Amino acid sequence: MTTADPPGRRMPSAPAPPMSYAVRARTVRPGRSEIDAGGSRIAFDSSPAPGDELPGPAELLAGAFAACLLKNVERFSQILPFAHAGASVTVEIERQDSPPRFTRIRYELRVVTDEEPRRVALLHHNLRKHGTVYNTLAGVCEVTGELIADPVPPGERAARAAGPAGVGNVAYRFAPGGS
Repeated sequence: MTTADPPGRRMPSAPAPPMSYAVRARTVRPGRSEIDAGGSRIAFDSSPAPGDELPGPAELLAGAFAACLLKNVERFSQILPFAHAGASVTVEIERQDSPPRFTRIRYELRVVTDEEPRRVALLHHNLRKHGTVYNTLAGVCEVTGELIADPVPPGERAARAAGPAGVGNVAYRFAPGGS
């Protein structure tokens, strides 16, 4: 015999199973290693001193943070929806020697959009709240940054079939209060 839920009350849904990710890495020769991830091979500097030709672990970590932001711009562009014509991000990471750890991450995310400032702020809020890499790193070091909305160039605006009115030639800046 089954009992019905009381009116206006929902049974909690089962939590989603955890997702897992795996990469393989190997030394190719002294100072040069590779990561196999998602069907791609990523070469990196594994020498004791910083190299000039390949990214090292710190740059790869900054790259993972940047990838998280850009992936979530795409994700929330569909969920909200949020119209944009591209995005780019610059990430800086600071480290200390003793104890060795990263202490701060700063970013500048630029999104080409004609969305209203409140919608740009909503996108930035969602990026900070729902980014897995973002939240993991924010849990162990200071993360600050801003999302700058660059207007869609007039030629691209005319080519877009639908979308909100333009915002002019102003870049709206939104800096998080406390990432």
